Amino acid sequence: METTWFILVAGMLSAYVVLDGFDIGAGIIHLVVARTDQERRSVLRSIGPVWDGNEVWLLAAGGTLFFAFPMVYASSFSGFYLPLNMVLWLLILRAIGIEFRVHLEAQVWRDFFDGLFSLGSVLLAIFFGAALGNVLRGVPLDKDGYFFEPLWTNFKPGPQPGVLDWYTILSGAVAFVALTIHGANYVALKTEGDLNARSKRYARRLAPALIILTVISLVGTMSVRPQLLDSYKDHWIGFIFPLLVAVSFIVMITAYRQNREMSAFLGSCLYLVAMLGGAAFGLYPNLLPASTDPAYSITVYQAAAGRYALSIGLIWWSFGMLIAIGYFIFVYRMFRGKVSTAPEEHGY
Repeated sequence: METTWFILVAGMLSAYVVLDGFDIGAGIIHLVVARTDQERRSVLRSIGPVWDGNEVWLLAAGGTLFFAFPMVYASSFSGFYLPLNMVLWLLILRAIGIEFRVHLEAQVWRDFFDGLFSLGSVLLAIFFGAALGNVLRGVPLDKDGYFFEPLWTNFKPGPQPGVLDWYTILSGAVAFVALTIHGANYVALKTEGDLNARSKRYARRLAPALIILTVISLVGTMSVRPQLLDSYKDHWIGFIFPLLVAVSFIVMITAYRQNREMSAFLGSCLYLVAMLGGAAFGLYPNLLPASTDPAYSITVYQAAAGRYALSIGLIWWSFGMLIAIGYFIFVYRMFRGKVSTAPEEHGY
């Protein structure tokens, strides 16, 4: 049962990264690919009906983590209190940027909120990548399962690291480039004309950088925490994840050459899922590895709630997910196709 909930939480986090990832990526490229107010409005229209719904997956994943593994939830907040508050403020500021700019006529305020939207998206991508890097690298847990990390120390991984070091910054860079490509693929899928062409061009140019960063991050991960390979050595099925990462690059590059927008977007979706799946596979059965002493690491068996609660919760979770999935299918079908560029239309 503990393994089932581990897979469910990992799946929900992957769903969040894929869904909210493309509108974070759209925010990153917002000021780069959109040259006019109408083009900026088109970028917002492409994500407008779904961006706030996409963020629900983060709340749902957090709630599921709290229900299934309350110990790791409490431990994470003890050490990541400052970064988590920074992420919360970035989510708020990003939402303010989206909502306020469409209600203001003054160009100076529109530019201000456009900048807020883009800055929040850039920092969120980097922070989410750094957060994953912290988990993969390990945190300085004590014997009671708690820890504290300053924002940075000497920028070197070790028994007492900071939130930011060379490895977590590398993880943030991978996330930034990956979500930028993902967002560019989505904007290209939803728009036409010059905006569409610029989005494709940025995604195509960044693809080689993502390949290089992915390889470097793999080497960095093996040097920082070689124990992640243990799960792959014990269960060879796990090598399907790096294989899927390679397939995702082939799909994206082929799609760029053949001008297939949907294939390019699905390729970036596959990349994100494969990378997160590979990370989860390497971590298992750990939920929060310790950089101090491996014996202090929090596993799924230590952190899990009671088996009765997990069994009953699985039933209610299934009903909730069916409703959520049905809602998302309805919304995405309703707003499928290219966004309108008619200047007389208002809102998203």
